[in-house]
Amino acid sequence: MSALPADQKRVEPGLPPEAFSHAVYQADLAISITDTKANILFANEAFSRVTGYGTDEIVGQNESVLSNHTTPPELYREMWEHLTTRRPWSGRLLNKRKDGDLYLAELTISPVADADGKVSHYVGMHRDITALHRLERMVRNQKEVIESVIDAAPVAFALLDISGKVILDNQEYKKLVTDLGQNEPAHTLLDSLAPHWREALSSDPKACAFGSMETRIDRPAGRPRWLSVTSSVINIHSDCATNYFTTGGQPGLLLAISDVSILREEQERARAAALQAVLAEEERTAAIREGLGAALFRLEEPMNVMASAVAVLQRRDPNTASMLQMALNSSREHMETLRQVIPQSPQEIVVSVNINEILRDVLEVSTPRLLGAGIVVDWQPAITLPTILGRPLQLRMLFKALVDNAIEAMNLKGWNRRELSLTSKVDGDRIVVSVLDSGPGIPEEWRVKAFEPFFTAKNGSGKHIGTGLSRAQQVVADHGGIIDLDESPSGGCAAIVEFRVDGDPI
Repeated sequence: MSALPADQKRVEPGLPPEAFSHAVYQADLAISITDTKANILFANEAFSRVTGYGTDEIVGQNESVLSNHTTPPELYREMWEHLTTRRPWSGRLLNKRKDGDLYLAELTISPVADADGKVSHYVGMHRDITALHRLERMVRNQKEVIESVIDAAPVAFALLDISGKVILDNQEYKKLVTDLGQNEPAHTLLDSLAPHWREALSSDPKACAFGSMETRIDRPAGRPRWLSVTSSVINIHSDCATNYFTTGGQPGLLLAISDVSILREEQERARAAALQAVLAEEERTAAIREGLGAALFRLEEPMNVMASAVAVLQRRDPNTASMLQMALNSSREHMETLRQVIPQSPQEIVVSVNINEILRDVLEVSTPRLLGAGIVVDWQPAITLPTILGRPLQLRMLFKALVDNAIEAMNLKGWNRRELSLTSKVDGDRIVVSVLDSGPGIPEEWRVKAFEPFFTAKNGSGKHIGTGLSRAQQVVADHGGIIDLDESPSGGCAAIVEFRVDGDPI
């Protein structure tokens, strides 16, 4: 083994001089010392194991004997620029062993200066990283394949950390961000399907896991989207050095989001056609029910007059009073028979209802009338709504009545501004639906009367000749809600309906 130059033999106090040479010679890292022209003056045992050259064979050789001559010249130029300016250099070179096998070397070369500050030697340290490089490439290739498959998949993926931040997603999820106009659709979906997910993610992550669950996303522009979501909890291992000895990781939430809108739209089209027939039939039945109810209401007035006359005649002309009483009794029997044949309202079961879906149905059914009247509709739904317990047909009839009233109010000869605004939103524990028109509006003194049976504001008479909003108010009351009339920003009528999210219909 070649000795170190005399000026390099400085030893720390208390450390035997041979300790340095033994440490370098026995080190597991391949170490070589060269002169300024890269001629090898010293090589340790690890250097021989890596290169295949014995110490006697390699000392005196130039470092270039290890080169495979495939390293780009630019890399050597960079290396020598560093070394000649007394800066260490690190990099990777493709080397060749004595037997001709190639290996990838991770190399660090440091200049050694003499007492005058002039570079006298170079110390090189390198290790064979061929296996590590192969493993890195395998991991990179697998990562690229996985990313390509995930990005090409028609399913949106989003991985959330314990704080709810999306730390990984794919192209489909990015499209969802654009399509829905939401910064994080994952949060919107979880808020709809698992309202308490934020608290559960940190305290009980498994409570956030669920199988395929569907939710409806309503957008102001465009048709609604139906998304099927699956949530699963996975263990995320930290890449921080401080967590190296930590055996477990932190929970993460993986969402797989499938768009099932096409299937649901086909079902909705079939359902809408059936619904239109059901609503038309219910409207006809309601018209009969209300017409007969109005007739009975009108007949009550003369019947009451006759009853008063009978009471007066009992003292003056008992025979006439008796005959009149018989006629009155017969009339009441006929009225009761007529009351018995009035069609009853359908008995619906209470189910979970999405108010946005109800409003969409009403707009679909009312589209021909809206187009015929030249009315422009501004539909502004909440992107998601919590469901409420209710009777779907009654709710559809409620909002259809409000929309029909708005159409009638604006469908006047010479009335130019014809705009209908329909909005839904969540306000605390309530769902608020607003139906605003740009018609002539309802005078303030009529707004309470408008809910009385048979009230109408047609022709400005205010007479009791129609049903008005009484039936709508009854439906709202049956669902534990409230309805109010006000003036819209355009000067027309604003019908505001509120339902409690936790309310139960009666």
